[in-house]
Amino acid sequence: MIKVSRLDPSDIQKYLESLFGGIIQIDSISTLGGMEEVEYVLKDYGYGTPLLIKFTVDGEPRKNVLGTVRPGAFGHDLMSDRAAILLWQSSAFNHLPRHVRSIDVGGFTDDGLKSIGDVQEVFLLMEYAEGVEYFHDLDRIKDTGVVNELDFSRVKALASYLSSIHSIKKDDPGYYERRTRELIGHNECIFGLTDSYPMDHEWIKPAFLAEIEKRCIDWRWRNKLLTHRLSQVHGDFHPFNILFREGTDFTALDRSRGSYGEPADDLAGLSINYLFWGLLHKVRFTSPFKDLWDTFYSTYLNESGDEEVLRVIPPYLSWRALVVGSPVWYPHYSLKIRRTLLRFARNILEVDLFNPFDVKDILGDSI
Repeated sequence: MIKVSRLDPSDIQKYLESLFGGIIQIDSISTLGGMEEVEYVLKDYGYGTPLLIKFTVDGEPRKNVLGTVRPGAFGHDLMSDRAAILLWQSSAFNHLPRHVRSIDVGGFTDDGLKSIGDVQEVFLLMEYAEGVEYFHDLDRIKDTGVVNELDFSRVKALASYLSSIHSIKKDDPGYYERRTRELIGHNECIFGLTDSYPMDHEWIKPAFLAEIEKRCIDWRWRNKLLTHRLSQVHGDFHPFNILFREGTDFTALDRSRGSYGEPADDLAGLSINYLFWGLLHKVRFTSPFKDLWDTFYSTYLNESGDEEVLRVIPPYLSWRALVVGSPVWYPHYSLKIRRTLLRFARNILEVDLFNPFDVKDILGDSI
């Protein structure tokens, strides 16, 4: 959200001077649609009302329109959502015949308005975090078949961390519905994953993937009602996004798709990897990775008290199974393991109440 509370004409003047490089005189500012000139308070006119700015540049009269995007539903909840729309419009307007032209794209700050119109790509500068990716621990266990006390301590630390961040709740039913919808339709989620599967393998048919998609739609209509569950989340909590240092000290990387969402997202994102590495280890889900899986779920459930998550998590586990089962993302393991993961992705969607301590039936018959 914009932090400034008022849109000061002097800020607009400074912005236009930086943009046009001349002496700017503001003649009038009015909302489009016939309203008279008013004093502009952002919270009054909202982020979707365009402003007509009449001004002169070195004495030459100009008229420009300042447009914004109103926050709310239809994927406009986050500032980054709205920025993406405006960045696209800044280029796209000028490539369509007979369309009004874009002059610049800019941003509101505490110090006024700033141009970012000449940006060709966006970058993120981050701190450097020491540590080793958690997947190296899982590789070691897979290769040796041995777990130690530190391995269990790290699992507990990760479960405790998720319980802690998930305790922060937010009251925004529409946004929870959006996140539930995105689980199904987002390019990085279920439909994006099923579209990425190659169709030239005899062991995977479009009908099988369509079956998963149809079952997930039923889950969307079930889960979207649970809006009280909207919680702070990481959004992409898996072993490649976790750096461990000494003991249980770790740093998380690359949170994705929104600061709030469904806690089941994070649980599935990490726990599916205990199943995956377990299958890589023995082509069946048993000790030692089943022990890590059990420890993770028992710790989280005990600390969070969130038993309801077991009624919500099946489509999130299905999505994550589609990720690790993908021959695009993970091409180098046996067909037998891949078929097991895809069975899991389908069968988990038939479970009304997930029992994480008994998944034998879900791994079930071959596809």
